[in-house]
Amino acid sequence: MTPLREVAVVAFAQSDHVRAADELSEVEMLLPVLREVLERTGLTTDRIGFTCSGSSDYLAGRAFSFTMALDGVGAWPPVAESHVEMDGAWALYEAWVKLLTGEADTALVYAFGKSSPGDLPEVLTRQLDPYYVAPLWPDSVSLAALQAQALVDAGDTDERALAGIAARSRTDAGGNPHAQLRAPGPMGEHVVRPLRRGDCPPVGDGAAAVVLAAGDTARALCERPAWIRGMDHRIETHALGLRDLTDSPSTRLAAERAGLFDPEAGPVEVAELHAPFTSQEVVLCKALRLGEDVRVNPSGGPLAANPVMAAGLVRIGEAADRVASGDARRAVAHATSGPCLQQNLVAVLEGEPS
Repeated sequence: MTPLREVAVVAFAQSDHVRAADELSEVEMLLPVLREVLERTGLTTDRIGFTCSGSSDYLAGRAFSFTMALDGVGAWPPVAESHVEMDGAWALYEAWVKLLTGEADTALVYAFGKSSPGDLPEVLTRQLDPYYVAPLWPDSVSLAALQAQALVDAGDTDERALAGIAARSRTDAGGNPHAQLRAPGPMGEHVVRPLRRGDCPPVGDGAAAVVLAAGDTARALCERPAWIRGMDHRIETHALGLRDLTDSPSTRLAAERAGLFDPEAGPVEVAELHAPFTSQEVVLCKALRLGEDVRVNPSGGPLAANPVMAAGLVRIGEAADRVASGDARRAVAHATSGPCLQQNLVAVLEGEPS
């Protein structure tokens, strides 16, 4: 489906992702990122038509923590603001829809997460079905290992191939100054078989922000806007036992609705995939029909930096940067939420037609 109004990513900024930003509050972590993304466009907050954020109170350990983060945006002038208790990629989706309707010409989207204060795998059990699964307290790594074992049993991958994904991702992260892990290391012992420590994402803190703009406003703010040609998100059933963990129909459907498979649009050159575990990249590449000629996670991806609630927005920003720099004409970005790729968002970005 072709949107009636063109909307583009015109600026992206992110923090340096670290294991623990103990000395910084969420506001202090956000301020430099928000300042940088606005400076890149020359905009001030009074020229932003809509502001939307993504974060989680479970990570912060207090209710309505996002209201404190608004101090980073500023108390004056008043802003039209919204928040999603999701990864910032879903905040970007809301802002994109707002611009498509013509209610605003520009939008500021930001996301942040501090995973270091708590036990992240246990915190993420709060995403599970509260009646049948959550009382068993299966942590996020154990659930990812179930998915990885299903892939191994199906013959879709093996531990050696997964180690290759980890090495490639962290080698590519060497060129990303914001990444938490910037060099391949030993895979280590099994955390939960068949996943080794190197198959798992680092726990860390970070923030990201994106500015969206519509039509001629985008062209005025950015030399080469990354146009969002389509975006969609879908969700799998909550019951893990009813899903084929070796496949991701929701990702495939979201990609189809976003126009990724349009034969007239040309090939995708770059894919930024929100695959926190090496095994999940296997599932996503199959669902998105990515060939070996596609550069997957040239930024290093979530295996190099995985700030929960911001990692999906980072994928969109990284893909947009590749388009804006001319490194890619067409790119796909993916974000996920929930266990074993339960909910998935796909965005297709393209440069200005030549």
